[in-house]
Amino acid sequence: MLEKLACFSAEHKADEQLNIELAIKLCESEDKAGIKEIVVGLTSKKDIANDCIKVLYEIGERKPLLIKDYADNFLKLLTSKNNRLVWGGMTALGTIAEYNANELFKNLDTILSAYKNGSVITIDHSITVLAKICKKDKKYEEKIFPILINHLETCRIKEIPQHAERMLLCINNNNKNEFLKVLNNKKQFFTQSQLKRINKIIKNLEE
Repeated sequence: MLEKLACFSAEHKADEQLNIELAIKLCESEDKAGIKEIVVGLTSKKDIANDCIKVLYEIGERKPLLIKDYADNFLKLLTSKNNRLVWGGMTALGTIAEYNANELFKNLDTILSAYKNGSVITIDHSITVLAKICKKDKKYEEKIFPILINHLETCRIKEIPQHAERMLLCINNNNKNEFLKVLNNKKQFFTQSQLKRINKIIKNLEE
């Protein structure tokens, strides 16, 4: 299975499309043995591992149940020195977090460390991971929701619309007022396009 990765193609070595096509084929066939081989490839040399994580989160975006048993493998990537594996691991976790919320909450420190020290892409997907864990259980919400609110209050203005959208799935009647307060307080700083996205969020929550 690894030989089908982009890095093994002399002609298309940097072509992510090959990895996407492999992910689609693995989804269509639900080839669990093939997926496991790709997971094992995460511990191979850099170019192989980079292609493997791409295949895996592409699978996760299409059929998350096919990779939900590999949360621990993705968590390990969050401490990698290879940034591609860190944000790729967080992306993969974002596709399966609702199925693995209990396990992920136990590893919250690892997720938060990657969130605090990671790249922009890592941070983006960590918001999705945190929101999905937050939604799962009231005790998880008590721990994670304040972190998400603090993020919304302190992140760059241009990031607020996207991150607020990612947080939406964990907003409920008990916490929406706090969420809306932050958005309304930031309104004066948004561009017109940003404000349009924020107003859509607010309208949906106030209906």
